Amino acid sequence: MTPESTRRRAFIQITLLSLSFVVLVVISLASVFLLQKARDDSAWVAHTLEVENQISLSQLQMRRSESAERGFLLTGQPEFVSEFQNSSAQVPLMLGRLQQLVADNPVQRPLVDKAIVIADARIARFRELIALAQSNRAEEARRIVRDETDRESMNQFASHMAAMRAEENKLFAMRTAAADRSQSLASIVTTTGTGLVLVLAGLSIFLVRRSARARDEAEALLRDNNVNLETTVSERTADLREANEEIQRFAYIVSHDLRSPLVNIMGFTSELEELRGDIFRRIATLSREVADKQMPEKADSDGEPELEAPDKQLSEDFTEALGFIKSSIGKMDRLISAILNLTREGRRQFQPVPIDTRELIENIVSTVAHQAAEANAEIRIEPLPEIVSDRLALEQIFSNLIDNALKYLRSGVPGDIRIRARQKLGFVIFEIADNGRGIDPKDHQRIFDLFRRAGTQDRPGQGIGLAHVRALVRRLGGTMSVSSALGEGSTFTITLPAKWTAATNREPRS
Repeated sequence: MTPESTRRRAFIQITLLSLSFVVLVVISLASVFLLQKARDDSAWVAHTLEVENQISLSQLQMRRSESAERGFLLTGQPEFVSEFQNSSAQVPLMLGRLQQLVADNPVQRPLVDKAIVIADARIARFRELIALAQSNRAEEARRIVRDETDRESMNQFASHMAAMRAEENKLFAMRTAAADRSQSLASIVTTTGTGLVLVLAGLSIFLVRRSARARDEAEALLRDNNVNLETTVSERTADLREANEEIQRFAYIVSHDLRSPLVNIMGFTSELEELRGDIFRRIATLSREVADKQMPEKADSDGEPELEAPDKQLSEDFTEALGFIKSSIGKMDRLISAILNLTREGRRQFQPVPIDTRELIENIVSTVAHQAAEANAEIRIEPLPEIVSDRLALEQIFSNLIDNALKYLRSGVPGDIRIRARQKLGFVIFEIADNGRGIDPKDHQRIFDLFRRAGTQDRPGQGIGLAHVRALVRRLGGTMSVSSALGEGSTFTITLPAKWTAATNREPRS
């Protein structure tokens, strides 16, 4: 499986999962909305039924009041009066409740208001007739009842109730249809959403199973490749060790062979320097003899013969040339010695031992105390942890860095060199910071190259120290970096394992 197909498959799976999540969210929101709407529609349906029920109860109580009044007028029995009192007391309550239920309906409000007025007037009239009958004027009361004008008010009350019922029937039909639509939409959304989720779930399962098969195939292939991996690594490691040993032997031989002709050149240069005095002494003598022959009056002058101006200039040029040769030979000798030291250090086996890094650095600082005093520099050592590493390698690392910090301080500015450390995830991070000249950012990598230096070359050195330090740090399983800017000082950061073991030393054995 190629990386492109793996990324594409992962993208498809993430897209499907995201789409499934979006579908679920949309279905949930739509279902909640439609369910709430269906609930509201059902509540309105129930409201309509309650209004119709209240209309029926109001009419029933009104008719019961009328029937009780008629019964008392016809029979004179007192139980009809009690029934009238109960029924007439319920009518205002029923109509008041009905008025509250239809308060939001502009069609029903005027109808119920008129019905309340008619009912109040009609009940008051019933009470008057009952009172008239109770005062032994029953025949007069019955005659009034037979009057058609009294029955007209009851017909008006009934017509208002009928109009209200018709309005509620119309609202009932509309609200029932709305509730049915809401329930249907909720069912459709839920069914459709469930189907989409099932489809997406099926696709996801298919892709997951296919990815699982591809992963199993990749793992099987990886196991097959790892069968011979250890052997391959061992063979290549052996080749690298052999090549490294060959390079070290070559460097040693070249350096050793270079020293022999260099010694010869140095010897012949010394002989030339001795011959120079004799040659120019003879030139001066010959020049004087010639001058004496031409000017006999000066023949008796004593003293060492002096060179003529042209010969004197030639003598000085000859001396200067010999000085350049000797200086170059000395520089070449130091470079060869440095290469030999590097090859010897590369062949040395590191020995891990517990090290008190503060004590080790304090010993190094004590050896450069005189140099620090001359440079007016203060070296501050903060609390440092103990580590397990190679002592000689650490001494060389910190000696080089502290020596460089002292060497490249700014003139006229008191030197401040600080050494600190912190522990993190099994490593110790050392920082050697100074307030010296600083290093141009474009030279941050250059300074770690062999025989390469940065900045003004007004200090002795061959450009080997930092390259050697970085090689040692790498052999100890660590890393090294620098943070610096011109005129702002430098901070060298070294990260080393807190417990380095010989097992991590993969350098070739001599």
